[in-house]
Amino acid sequence: MTQSRPSDTGSRSPDAPRAGMSRRRMLGFSGASLLVGAAAGAGLDRVASADTGGTDTAAPVPFHGPHQAGIATPVQDRLHFAAFDVTTDDRGKLVQMLKDWTKAAADMTAGRAIGDGAIPEVAVAPPDDTGEALGLPASRLTLTIGFGPTLFEKDGKDRFGIKARRPAALVDLPHFSGENLDPDRSGGDICVQACADDPQVAVHAIRNLARIGMGVVGVRWSQLGFGKTSSTTPDAQTPRNLFGFKDGTDNIGANDTALLDKHVWAAGADGSDWMAGGSYLVARRIRMHIEIWDRTSLREQEDVFGRSKSEGAPVGEKKERDKPVLARMKPDAHVRLAHPDSNGGARILRRGYSFTDGSDGLGRLEAGLFFIAFQRDPRTGFIKIQESLASDAMNEYVQHVGSGIFACPPGVKEGGYWGETLFA
Repeated sequence: MTQSRPSDTGSRSPDAPRAGMSRRRMLGFSGASLLVGAAAGAGLDRVASADTGGTDTAAPVPFHGPHQAGIATPVQDRLHFAAFDVTTDDRGKLVQMLKDWTKAAADMTAGRAIGDGAIPEVAVAPPDDTGEALGLPASRLTLTIGFGPTLFEKDGKDRFGIKARRPAALVDLPHFSGENLDPDRSGGDICVQACADDPQVAVHAIRNLARIGMGVVGVRWSQLGFGKTSSTTPDAQTPRNLFGFKDGTDNIGANDTALLDKHVWAAGADGSDWMAGGSYLVARRIRMHIEIWDRTSLREQEDVFGRSKSEGAPVGEKKERDKPVLARMKPDAHVRLAHPDSNGGARILRRGYSFTDGSDGLGRLEAGLFFIAFQRDPRTGFIKIQESLASDAMNEYVQHVGSGIFACPPGVKEGGYWGETLFA
């Protein structure tokens, strides 16, 4: 018997814990070794963001469509991102797992339990669903999959017969100035981005995909995120990052089809037909030196960003969305260096989250920004912009410590599966 999760918060099971209790504040779980930490002290009992652009936070986000959900769809407030290594060389097993993942993803994003649910009629076998999301609404859960360079070729080996299908845009990221990447928090054959307005729903999704994939994939690294730092709904309030500044003011909007087609969605004419309608994801774990920033004067903070801290207005302007005059900013101001006018018109769709993973053992917060960017081509998107940021004044206060790049295929048709355009 399949159990469904109610589609509204008023339908919660009488046995389910109440919102605000420790379960709702919990961002992780023990026993599966999937999580790298918990987002502490961040108001985790909030079920949904106050900034949803009028979106119904209880309604499921459609899973099937021409593009994967979780890219241009309105940004949810919580993240669980996981990178997996494929542990088999059997193409058939990998494809079957992708089919099983797709079915489970469709169920979970619709607010349904997986398979026979968490409480099957036959109690002598493990349940199909781990159960921690029973009684919870769909919480706008989206699941987005991507394939890393090492899935196509690893150590010179074409494990799955797809080496020739690696897109030219799926490049190995170059070394950037000042980065100090941890190999244990970088790379991966496959990534899955789970976003939701309830952290437990996002954690449940990754946990169950890892369980289903056991024997075929294993978690390489993962990251929890809270408090979205970018929005795809320009009419809503712009969120703030851990430095206290508004982030993503000029982000590409979910309804701006012209910009999405130009800068986000891959096309068949780009050289890889199987990626048409997909996008390329770059993930960067950025450590923020919170303690140093907190001892910096407001004037210097604003000079570093090129915007006011209160309103988010560009230098010399009054309103957040006033057109910035880059010449008024300091030459090394972040906004000036990252602006499309400084990068030949290059643009990316940002979808980042704050994170706090406790302390580093020296009394400093292990906190920062888990930066996610989607683009049509990383060579003319993230890479071009990041190279411009080599002289960014903000580099004194941040360091990139984790990284990944993935090709996210187009959306799934009814009856299809994740990666079908690549493997079929």
